[in-house]
Amino acid sequence: MSADELASVFNAGAREFSRLSPSVWGPAGQALAFQLRLRPGEAVLDVCCGAGASAIPAAAAVGPTGLVHAVDLADDLLEQGRLVASDRALKNIEFVRADATEWEPPSSVPRRGYDALACSYGVFFLPHPNLALARLVRMLRPVARVGLTVWRRGALEQFASTYFDALTRHVPDARPSRAAALARFDTADALRSWLTGYGAASVEINELSNLLPATPELVWDMVLGGALRSSLLPLDADTVEAVRREFLGLLTERDIETVDAGTLVATAVVVR
Repeated sequence: MSADELASVFNAGAREFSRLSPSVWGPAGQALAFQLRLRPGEAVLDVCCGAGASAIPAAAAVGPTGLVHAVDLADDLLEQGRLVASDRALKNIEFVRADATEWEPPSSVPRRGYDALACSYGVFFLPHPNLALARLVRMLRPVARVGLTVWRRGALEQFASTYFDALTRHVPDARPSRAAALARFDTADALRSWLTGYGAASVEINELSNLLPATPELVWDMVLGGALRSSLLPLDADTVEAVRREFLGLLTERDIETVDAGTLVATAVVVR
């Protein structure tokens, strides 16, 4: 998907995305901010920030003398983040609509650069992850930290395969999207190897186990609140409803009662 298409998908799914925050995006974002070991006064760049799952806890960690730039393509998700930050009286975070591959640090960033870079569930959406990360790392101070969250291998597997089985009964040529991009980062070894290519002096990778009850509401929110929504955009409302019923029926038929949202939380100290 192009940047504009990606923004349209996530803007359309902002309501469902928000409902997933407490159970999916929030736990991983909090874990990432904690593992980055952020300190008061630091400057943080959070790309593909969504509604601020990792950016908001980062802002709390760096405090009023620090700053967080939270960058995403989806205006509606950014507005959700602004509202949460306002509710929490966080004045040190700025949500900006921008393409992470084109972001330039504003003058408010210290001359030495950002102290940390975060990207939660976003690296696989970057069109050229190697080039994008290399460019973002150049915005960091000579010794800085990088943190990512990605789906662990096997996570969402039953959920996604069942969804596509339901979808292909109505759209025979439908195919899973971004599978290859996900596979590049879905093991600890793959992540470690990728990060060390950017001068990582040390890499820490922890697995966040997150097993969610596969209620009809949650599983359909996970379709509509994420990239899978793009597979439904060409369909009329009646067909979408038929896919939903087929999907829920298959989950019941296959006795799938849990969605595995297992996540790898990776951080590294990068020396340039």
